Amino acid sequence: MAMAPGSSTCKEVVDSHPSVSGHDIAMSKSENNSTSSKVLLGSSGKLGVYSTNGVQELLECPVCTNLMYPPIYQCPNGHTLCSNCKIRVSNCCPTCRHELGNIRCLALEKVAESLEIPCRYQNLGCQDIFPYYSKLKHEQHCRFRPYNCPYAGSECSVTGDIPSLVAHLKDDHKVDMHDGCTFNHRYVKSNPHEVENATWMLTVFNCFGRQFCLHFEAFQLGTAPVYMAFLRFMGEDNEAKKFSYSLEVGHNGRKLIWQGIPRGIRDSHRKVRDSQDGLIIQRNLALYFSGGERQELKLRITGRIWKEE
Repeated sequence: MAMAPGSSTCKEVVDSHPSVSGHDIAMSKSENNSTSSKVLLGSSGKLGVYSTNGVQELLECPVCTNLMYPPIYQCPNGHTLCSNCKIRVSNCCPTCRHELGNIRCLALEKVAESLEIPCRYQNLGCQDIFPYYSKLKHEQHCRFRPYNCPYAGSECSVTGDIPSLVAHLKDDHKVDMHDGCTFNHRYVKSNPHEVENATWMLTVFNCFGRQFCLHFEAFQLGTAPVYMAFLRFMGEDNEAKKFSYSLEVGHNGRKLIWQGIPRGIRDSHRKVRDSQDGLIIQRNLALYFSGGERQELKLRITGRIWKEE
């Protein structure tokens, strides 16, 4: 292999796939749906070229296969890669093993600026086309992007639309499914002093043709152990605001009542819990509501969901 004077070779090629950060949001080759070149009027008013498979492949990093964003680097032989992978390959070109240096590929960065490409969630229903450097910001908030599994008892990595997640919750997490807009749940725990790993399995309610997740769990609020119940809406926040719910817990002539608006599942259950947006019951009061000798947690929580007019 011909080498430039004074050049050196690298002994190893790193082909690991790094985690995505910053500009480098993954976009697989299966998302390259366009097959012909089109000239489009960009949002800035200038002519842009709708990305073809060939052009878009030039902008895919050969190491992680993500689309590349400035700074895009190249080796002296012209092979390109993204800035994240440049760090990971220890300054060694993964294609020819030549030392990379710090050569920017300004021409490819300029080509990218002229492209307009579809949202990566096109196959999920988004039909919008974006300038190359605006696409990422849109995708972070695209209403067609998949939802994360709302199950709270484990770190579940499953994503999907609402119908697929409802089926997943039922089949894989064995979550209880109930029809109706009112509920009466009893939570029992033999050792009320344990708050670690004390998340109860959530319950899903089918109501007004939509789905709601009822969570109940124990956790430390500062140094004080508390119990908390709250509702999440399986959908977007702007839809969740069309509904309200109430929760009530009590015993022996005393009761606590919470009324609020369910949060959409774009917010994780931990985020909702940590914001204290729900019915919070201090341990002493929870044990009082449990009755008996305060040796066992027995809470009955009733609730209702209604649609705001």
